[in-house]
Amino acid sequence: QVQLVESGGGSVQAGGSLRLSCAAFGYGYDTNCMGWFRQAPGKEREGVARIYTRGGSPDYADSVKGRFTISEDSAKNTLFLQMSTLKPEDTATYYCAAGSIWLACPPLSRADEWNYWGQGTQVTVSS
Repeated sequence: QVQLVESGGGSVQAGGSLRLSCAAFGYGYDTNCMGWFRQAPGKEREGVARIYTRGGSPDYADSVKGRFTISEDSAKNTLFLQMSTLKPEDTATYYCAAGSIWLACPPLSRADEWNYWGQGTQVTVSS
């Protein structure tokens, strides 16, 4: 059973920073890309950033470009999201996702095409 476990969420004031982590483990786990999504109450799940685990440039949503950085430690199967200059509109539950090794990496706009999901971690940014 593949599992993704997020950590690092919390409450912060606008302008502050947080670092999210996502540990991936499970028998037979492998992927070609991982990503971060977020979902605010009453809104659809939104792709934030994705990264190819075997090289390639990461992709970001326009709303977070220049403020968020996605990275990974492939040796430890761990994904990170460094969030800086946080805004109240960044408030959401953040989810880690991974694509299947057998398929092309899904775009950030297609949450339904990602194969594995974590349980989410809450990020709250106050003004």
